[in-house]
Amino acid sequence: MPATTDKPPTLARELAALARMTAAELRDRYAAVFGEPAASGNRAWLARRVGWRLQALAEGDLSERARARAADLARDADLRLSAPKEQPEPTSTATPIPAVHDPRLPGVGTVLTRRYKGGEVRVKIAADGFEYAGERYGSLSAVAKAVTGTHTNGFLFFRLTRTGSAA
Repeated sequence: MPATTDKPPTLARELAALARMTAAELRDRYAAVFGEPAASGNRAWLARRVGWRLQALAEGDLSERARARAADLARDADLRLSAPKEQPEPTSTATPIPAVHDPRLPGVGTVLTRRYKGGEVRVKIAADGFEYAGERYGSLSAVAKAVTGTHTNGFLFFRLTRTGSAA
């Protein structure tokens, strides 16, 4: 049954209408009830805020006693009003874990070679990683990815077995 023009719709109808409004319509309604544009375009947030404001206007706002209690709670709360200017230096007591030598790898200083797409790929095994084309890599898989452009198992790419290398 449509609402007549001589009497305003009830609060319940207005609240129900909010659920059917688009975000743009809710932004317009927000501006109408609050007297300022909405800072958010989130439909659910807008519907809740407009609904709250409509109820406050229709049924009255918080009592003075409730306002005083809220002010007391806010004064007692440990609220940070702004972020700290500088972040403290992170402290770490962790010690680095020594690298475990993989038995599939030959010793440090060994150069692995592999023919790939008409060229030769040469990788030198270092104590802290692998050297390829003047760059340092943390794993053979990272080297294989640099060579092929895809994620590839480095041990398979360089044809390393469990007991040694095919270098």
